[in-house]
Amino acid sequence: MAHPLISAAELAGFLGSQGLLILDASVELPAAQHDGDYRVESGYRPWLAQHLPASRHADLLDELTDPDAAFSFALAVPERLGPPLARLGLFDAQHVVVYDRHDGFWAARLWWLLRSLGITARVLDGGLKAWLAAGLPVESGEVAPLPSSQAPALQLDSHLWADREQVLAVVEGRAPGLLVCALSQALFDGRAVTRYARRGHIPGSLCRPARSLFDENGLYLPPAQLAEVLGASLLEDSRPLILYCGGGISAAATALALTLLGHAPVAIYDGSLQEWAADRCLPMTTGAAPA
Repeated sequence: MAHPLISAAELAGFLGSQGLLILDASVELPAAQHDGDYRVESGYRPWLAQHLPASRHADLLDELTDPDAAFSFALAVPERLGPPLARLGLFDAQHVVVYDRHDGFWAARLWWLLRSLGITARVLDGGLKAWLAAGLPVESGEVAPLPSSQAPALQLDSHLWADREQVLAVVEGRAPGLLVCALSQALFDGRAVTRYARRGHIPGSLCRPARSLFDENGLYLPPAQLAEVLGASLLEDSRPLILYCGGGISAAATALALTLLGHAPVAIYDGSLQEWAADRCLPMTTGAAPA
């Protein structure tokens, strides 16, 4: 498997290469001002204003999601994902690189989605910020449409995803698993304003904030430091890991970090707290948990 990350300098050397496809996965998700303040917008307009040369905007909010789900960014069936991925030119590409304009979480989510479909992609380490910091060129405006191509039959690796019932089975002790929350400690404890229906976390979870996986420049930490941040209590646990956050986005950055360390099995709880907290029958708790 290709290394999951690519640096800005390395990608710059590939610009203009035949078969290179660059996808901007950005979505706009403002900070919550009060509990339940969930506002989300497409990242298309910011992409239109400034993007990597020849990149295309991958719509994680509407096109690459299940429109009938009760929560945002829900995993769609492969039959729905094929056509929009074909329109992006993914099936004619030889090398796929994904990035975003924020903290790398959206790029990681698209990378995990593609991986679960058997599609190899790499994430631009540091995203647009690293690209700009390196003084590399950007463009604005539309890019030329690609010739239409037929999407191949796609198959989803369901082992890379978890649903509410699987998480509940772990919580109730009916199935093995270790739950890992990728939100901040303050959100985990219930001290911070949350976008979701209730504060806190799923009982029995470890807290490993995804933001702690990056250095001051927004680059993933080296493997030794990643291992230190994630901790022995996580890495040495033999149970399957189920990662969650608010909407299965930040958790994807943790999934990528674990992939860098060669750790498996790992699954993302797709609905995360957007689904879990909305169901008052499901348990949640506040306060600190064991490290």
